[in-house]
Amino acid sequence: MSLARKSTASVEQYKSNEISTVSQGRLIVMLYEGAIRFLNVAIENNTPRKYDVVNNHILKAQEIVTELMLALNLESGGEVANNLLGIYVYIKKRLLEANMKKDSEILQEIIKYMEDLKIAWEEIEKKEKTASVVPMPAPGARGTGLSLQG
Repeated sequence: MSLARKSTASVEQYKSNEISTVSQGRLIVMLYEGAIRFLNVAIENNTPRKYDVVNNHILKAQEIVTELMLALNLESGGEVANNLLGIYVYIKKRLLEANMKKDSEILQEIIKYMEDLKIAWEEIEKKEKTASVVPMPAPGARGTGLSLQG
């Protein structure tokens, strides 16, 4: 195997390991980041000579939005999940429209939504990390009120 193929295989294995070991919140943030990146590439290439690049990158963003939709748990997610579903449906509709018209303004609008959602998920992720870190009492400390018995 050539060095280039070994390197590519190592990068793919690293990416696979990274994705399989991150929290669900971090994975969602990564999906938003990917969609934003694809939409920015589409905007940067939005000229008639590069419409194939624009189309491909908008389609990649659409696939990410589909994954976000499929990740929703509408049964236990309640109103939040239903609201997110509505936002994702709107974003998919606008992506289709932007792709048909090759409209950078619509893509900018979608990026704004995605950035806002990404920031919200980053906040959720921070709160999850903070909540999962339980301070341990110092050796010999008494009266902390913490019980490991439940």
